[in-house]
Amino acid sequence: MSFEVVVPEVAGFDPAGLDAVRAWMRSWVDGGRLPGALTLVARGGRVAFLEGCGLRDVEAARPIEEDTIFRIYSMTKPVTAVAAMILVQEGALGLDDPVSRYISSFEHLTVNRFGAGDEIVADPATRPMTVRHLLTHTSGLTYGEGNPGAVSRLYEEHWTDFGPDDGPLSEIVERLATIPLLFDPGEAWNYGVSTDVLGRVIEVASGRPLDAFMRDRVLGPLGMDDTSFRIRPEKRERFAALYGATERGGLQLLESPTSNPYVEEVTTLSGGAGLLSTARDYLRFAEMLRRGGTVDRARVLEEESVRQMTTNHLRGDLAATGQTSFNETTTAGVGFGLGVSVVIDPSRTAWRSSLGEFAWGGYASTAFWVDPVHEVTTVFLTQLIPSDRYPIRGELHELVADALVPRADGHDRGSR
Repeated sequence: MSFEVVVPEVAGFDPAGLDAVRAWMRSWVDGGRLPGALTLVARGGRVAFLEGCGLRDVEAARPIEEDTIFRIYSMTKPVTAVAAMILVQEGALGLDDPVSRYISSFEHLTVNRFGAGDEIVADPATRPMTVRHLLTHTSGLTYGEGNPGAVSRLYEEHWTDFGPDDGPLSEIVERLATIPLLFDPGEAWNYGVSTDVLGRVIEVASGRPLDAFMRDRVLGPLGMDDTSFRIRPEKRERFAALYGATERGGLQLLESPTSNPYVEEVTTLSGGAGLLSTARDYLRFAEMLRRGGTVDRARVLEEESVRQMTTNHLRGDLAATGQTSFNETTTAGVGFGLGVSVVIDPSRTAWRSSLGEFAWGGYASTAFWVDPVHEVTTVFLTQLIPSDRYPIRGELHELVADALVPRADGHDRGSR
């Protein structure tokens, strides 16, 4: 599958609607709130819109291009989930296996009875943490930086947010095992380092480093040649700079393309936030999921594995089961599968969505979603943190929905 851009009408979009997407991107960049942006919209595997505007490196005046490489941060999580599901379908890993089978220090976990409060009273966990808990963020794990409470402070003190230079996964999980959970596994949903721990589980279950397993079983078969945990020297010219939003709505350089952790020897293979990628690479990944596990002649997952990933595993939506902490999705009408959010009630979502739509985003304001009802895949890439500063995702959702042309038979079929 070449994913060449076709005439919008052929892909089922109104050209005027996609012009509005173009103007929307330009307004964010010209207003100085984003350094640059790239949007890709496809329907039924046909790319109707693939354009960028602005700069990947403001200081050097280098433009965003189709092959620009971005930090996708938490959009790494669905890729790691796919790697885990490959091992599940091969019998090397079980969804209900205790994590302690692969990381022995997780056998005697404790729970802080004050949750995210400012005190710690640690008691033994009432049940073991499982692989399923890691995939669904119901493990009781959290993040440190940016989160309140005594447990999150311990994450910062012990360097357990799985940053690029926090050390090997084998060492970080040992430090993490000494920190109490926010709640007993399975009790609630909370965004955190669950997928990073899953990365270590994958290493133990496969007997291989996470990057090698991903390369051979996910990235390689999908032809995701520009996706990796490190930026190779010959690709540094294509790497985007990272910016932070200032209080006045401007931009502050945080990492240049040549001075950042990814051009050095990355010590931490973060399954939760470590990958770098491009729009076309991530489209191949998202299309693989939309198509039930295949792209071209490559089958990465069985259809049943994809179905499990894109089915809600919670007791309701995130608004009812989730903790009030930062994450990459809205919560009303949205559940969580294995590695991705899943729309379970479109009447309650913050923007127009379809039943079964699955998605996730990254800390640098990136996002992807797959609408299986209308067969639409959208990938949005930029490099601005934090991702909750501006309402970018909701606005783009509405614009893509506006641009859709109904099918001639009066209804849209699902992708599977």
